[in-house]
Amino acid sequence: MSDLPIRMLNDRLLVSLDGEQGERRSSAGIVIPATAVVGKRLTWGAVVAAGQHVRQVEVGDRVLFDPEDRAEVELAGATYVLLREKDVHAVAEPRGTGEGTGLYL
Repeated sequence: MSDLPIRMLNDRLLVSLDGEQGERRSSAGIVIPATAVVGKRLTWGAVVAAGQHVRQVEVGDRVLFDPEDRAEVELAGATYVLLREKDVHAVAEPRGTGEGTGLYL
């Protein structure tokens, strides 16, 4: 997002959280309340800005990270998470294009 009034430095990432962190649904449609105790649960987010020394993540990537190891910042009325590249556990691959085996994760 080029309209953000910020330039990230070094290996820092600015991430927008995916969806609401409250209630969620299981694949069977069961509502799981936000107060349900779960083990360590990782969170998905979208990278909106990256510093010049970030090597493996690009703006627009969906990344998986630990929500306990984060710092939040508010910019232009929206809340974002500030991470270091080393705090990202995984980057989501785009879904398959229909070529090859048709399998994707």
